[in-house]
Amino acid sequence: MSIADLNMEEARKRMKALYGENKKIADGNYDKSLAVKCKNGTFVGKKSGDVIAYKGIPFVGKQPVGGLRWKAPVDCVPDDDVYEAYYIGKAPRQGESAGQVGSFYPQSEECLYLNIWAAADSGKKKPVMVWIHGGAFEIGATAEPREEGTNFVQENPDVILVSVEYRLGVFGFFHLSHLPDGGDYPDAQNLGLLDQVMALKWVHENIAAFGGDPDNVTIFGESAGGGSVTLLPLIDGAQKYFRRVIAESGSPVFTRSEEEAIACTNEVMERLGCKTVADLQKVDVEKLLYESGIALNLRVWAERDGRIVPLDPYAAYKDGAAKNVDFLQGCNKDEMGYFVWGFGLDAYNMFADSRKAKKMTQLTADEKALVESYCRDLKDTSPEYTCESRLFDQIVFIAPLFRMSENQTMGGGRNYTYFFTPESGTPLIRCGHGLELSVGCNHSEETLVTGRALDETFCKILRKMWVQFAKTGNPSLSAEKSPDGKAHEWPMYDTKDRYVMVFDEFNIHSEKEAGMKILDWERTYFLTKYYCI
Repeated sequence: MSIADLNMEEARKRMKALYGENKKIADGNYDKSLAVKCKNGTFVGKKSGDVIAYKGIPFVGKQPVGGLRWKAPVDCVPDDDVYEAYYIGKAPRQGESAGQVGSFYPQSEECLYLNIWAAADSGKKKPVMVWIHGGAFEIGATAEPREEGTNFVQENPDVILVSVEYRLGVFGFFHLSHLPDGGDYPDAQNLGLLDQVMALKWVHENIAAFGGDPDNVTIFGESAGGGSVTLLPLIDGAQKYFRRVIAESGSPVFTRSEEEAIACTNEVMERLGCKTVADLQKVDVEKLLYESGIALNLRVWAERDGRIVPLDPYAAYKDGAAKNVDFLQGCNKDEMGYFVWGFGLDAYNMFADSRKAKKMTQLTADEKALVESYCRDLKDTSPEYTCESRLFDQIVFIAPLFRMSENQTMGGGRNYTYFFTPESGTPLIRCGHGLELSVGCNHSEETLVTGRALDETFCKILRKMWVQFAKTGNPSLSAEKSPDGKAHEWPMYDTKDRYVMVFDEFNIHSEKEAGMKILDWERTYFLTKYYCI
């Protein structure tokens, strides 16, 4: 089944029905018990059960529109007014995708908002978990139903949950400084990351008012969100805003060089007939989105510009750049299954063949021989699940995961590594990309990717481990704290035994990587030096 077969119109209606506009409260008529004073205003939330949600809080002083398009985010300014925080702010401008139904939510370039969920009690100094959504840096939004935070905090009232919006696609990751008038846009290639840093600054300055501990913040995300949280520790000054990282199916492999970024920009400019940034500013937004979507198709990444993001993030980790940051990271067994399902079989095969051919041109003769040997030896293949699917599982997710674990460990940092294995009930997906999202966020009813509800106890254990890591830096659970009443010891990763926590639906256990042979260390690990696809 292709995503195209899903009822997209129903998804649009569902998402648009959630939208409302937060307004200033000028008459003093609001529930004072639901109001929190922050630097840039007092925000009034809504209570659902035992959880209070504060949605659509701006974390910038000015939204990135008009002359601020393609400029770094502007810090907040003091504000004594009172505002509703009832509705999630508009999603970043993007194309629509049924795989990310949050993309059907109303969109705008005025998109730099965050959401907070907190238990309705008087507890203070709670650990804070800040979620960065995925979507290939092109799509996605905090309105994604399976990432809504009420259920998570209802189950874990001893943490504060935050989700963050950031600029996407050509608005958030678009190299412009090489253009004749591009000197005024030195940060355009990594604005989405700078938006995330500004959101973390806001959290650091204001979260205590919600009961959170600004000195115990964990950033976590999936896919592009997972890639983001592995880059944020390397951005100058960002580490003071968090202590821990949880990266799900994302790593620094989701980056591109300056040369690749410029080539992408030039393709878009040619399609639009533009020569300058001034020309781009005149292009209709819908046309800009359409033409850039065709040109860039899974090629929008953060840029290794040597200023915001290091030229070699892996080397930075190996050199100890994040040795004071605790890491928990992992990936799913059949990541590319999501894309086989989402693209449709024929379209995926065309995509995989073209990307493999492009990748192979970068390799030496000996390296090409290793890759071809790997493909020949694959046993677990079918007409639906090609050797290219397995190869890209290795290139895009598995090999980068282990390079991160290896380098963070060699750099003196703490690292816990996992491997997620449950199978989807939807054909073709298997244990595909994003399968763990509805599990981790406590939305078993969102079965778009899972195809079924996974075992409830299994799901609770995973979430409890995430929370335990956010609290202490160690995800291990004692029998007393574990939902199944059994102790689950999660060994820290080391470069000798390479322990991973295997999230088998009915047998969560630690195991040496060598026993599972998750990664082909000889024939695919080296491909991470070429970064992404």
